[in-house]
Amino acid sequence: QVQLVESGGGLVQPGGSLRLSCAASRSIFSFNNVGWYRQVSEKERELVAIITSGGSTNYAESVKGRFTISRDNAKNTVYLQMNSLKPEDTAVYSCNAQLWRGYLPPLDYWGQGTQVTVSS
Repeated sequence: QVQLVESGGGLVQPGGSLRLSCAASRSIFSFNNVGWYRQVSEKERELVAIITSGGSTNYAESVKGRFTISRDNAKNTVYLQMNSLKPEDTAVYSCNAQLWRGYLPPLDYWGQGTQVTVSS
């Protein structure tokens, strides 16, 4: 069974930085994609950044130039480095791992989420 554990969230002032970690119970190469999503209250979960098994990355327009997604293959961990944080970045950040299954719908695994609060 797949387990994802996030860490690194907390309270930070505007302009500050945080690094989130997503530790997986199996090799990250087992998944087609690993990504970070965020959600505020009852709003829809929003894609923040994603990295493929091949190393390609994509970012939401709102975080380009400020956030960086990366991985440590030996530790089965994906990171999200967040710089120049803004109050609107405040959300619960969750790690997602997706496994494609050909003609079948993909499998999605989620971590429990970690709170990021950007405030003075």
